[in-house]
Amino acid sequence: GFGVDSAVRRRERKGGRWKGPTRFENGTEHGERRTCRDAGQEQQPVRGYFLEHNEAKYTERRERVYTCLRIPKELEKLMIFGFFLCLDTFLYVFTLLPLRVILALLRLFTVPCCGLRGSRLLQPAQVCDVLKGFIMVLCYSMMSYVDYSMMYHLIRGQSVIKLYIIYNMLEVADRLFSSFGQDILDALYWTATEPKEKKRAHIGVIPHFFMAVLYVFLHAILIMVQATTLNVAFNSHNKSLLTIMMSNNFVEIKGSVFKKFEKNNLFQMSNSDIKERFTNYILLLIVCLRNMEQFSWNPDHLWVLFPDVVMVITSEVAVDIVKHAFITKFNDINADVYGEYRASLAFDLVSSRQKNAYTDYSDSVSRRMGFIPLPLALLLIRVVTSSVKIQGSLSFMCVLLFYMGMITLKVLNSIVLLGTSCSFVKAAKMEEKLFDPPPSAVSSRPMPKKPGVSEASDICQTTDVTENANCVLPKSDSDKFLTTPDEEDDEKIINSDTGLDGEELKPRTPKKDLLEIDRFTICGNRID
Repeated sequence: GFGVDSAVRRRERKGGRWKGPTRFENGTEHGERRTCRDAGQEQQPVRGYFLEHNEAKYTERRERVYTCLRIPKELEKLMIFGFFLCLDTFLYVFTLLPLRVILALLRLFTVPCCGLRGSRLLQPAQVCDVLKGFIMVLCYSMMSYVDYSMMYHLIRGQSVIKLYIIYNMLEVADRLFSSFGQDILDALYWTATEPKEKKRAHIGVIPHFFMAVLYVFLHAILIMVQATTLNVAFNSHNKSLLTIMMSNNFVEIKGSVFKKFEKNNLFQMSNSDIKERFTNYILLLIVCLRNMEQFSWNPDHLWVLFPDVVMVITSEVAVDIVKHAFITKFNDINADVYGEYRASLAFDLVSSRQKNAYTDYSDSVSRRMGFIPLPLALLLIRVVTSSVKIQGSLSFMCVLLFYMGMITLKVLNSIVLLGTSCSFVKAAKMEEKLFDPPPSAVSSRPMPKKPGVSEASDICQTTDVTENANCVLPKSDSDKFLTTPDEEDDEKIINSDTGLDGEELKPRTPKKDLLEIDRFTICGNRID
């Protein structure tokens, strides 16, 4: 046993006959182990390794770094292009919309006098323009009863933490209003222009009209409270509220960066960032106008506001760059995707300038980005009219010259945008899609031409034919994300209305293609 073996070994050690390995002898097991360790330590300064053995891994890491470095440039290209798109839509409310309303009203009063019974009084586009004009007039008359000064002092009397919570709640409410507001306006436009067999059916326009007026008024009040809160933050002595509000932008990074994003989700978030940045610029303009009025338009006070304005804009730009850089890094999205986004926005602009266009470009931008210009324009008109006093013929001449300058800016901006958009569409090889028939509300397949039914390119052309013809009503261009799909998705694009792929009926997949993105949403900008 174990005890006998140990006793034998002890006797052999005493007699000098034990030849087993000792702990410190050279050449033994422990000696060899120590020698290998010493040899490894001696070779450590000159030991080499080869990165090319894992070439794919390091190449991927390097491409991620290059993508992050390209994101600021590509993102700002998209942001600048989207900013001028929003500016074009915003200037449309002040410049061309009043002229179109006047022309529509002149037609409304002159057509019955000319005895043209066979033609319609107003075309569908003119009906929509008149409705927009009436909404703006009614909402402005309602906004005149809102006291901005009382609202300012009421908000200024609140504590800093309460104002911070209020501002966050207003941001969420603004997104909810933007998401639902365009649906209300679209419902009004369609109810007013759809073919009706009975005259009694026109009564349905009235509740939709008052619903739209209520929406625009409430949204304008909400934006006014936002601007007032920002104005209080600018005028606070220690700037603590402004610092807290700017730090809230960095909380947005935490809520977005660590989520799974795909190309369609990133496109939605990019559109919302464009809309948010343009809205912030208008809010800063309103704050500057109110402060300059309080200081009797002293130009020296503008330099007092300048550092705070720069801080707000810088924090917004920095947050957007960091957010998009890490989202593209974590989700392996190439920076070239922003070029596809620009091409999609450019396609909306080019298609709305065609003769067979079936939507106004301002409505297309509203559906795509969630930017609704009517409430924001209404608030700006309210602030300007209350801040600037117009007295005398010289003041009216200045207002007229300013209006002509705005029209000139609108025309020049539209020309430059149209040329730039054409170059983007051509670079993306999307010219052929401009001549495709509009997507049908029934099927994505082309419908055969029947007697009494006009071709797809003439669907939205208003003619003297009776309105109860069984024509197919198309959707707007903004209901599709018109860009070049991925190669692996060429055969997987499903019609967004019927789920038809070719001739077979397939179940709708939860994953949406980029062609179906048209709405600014919330809840982390997630779709699936």
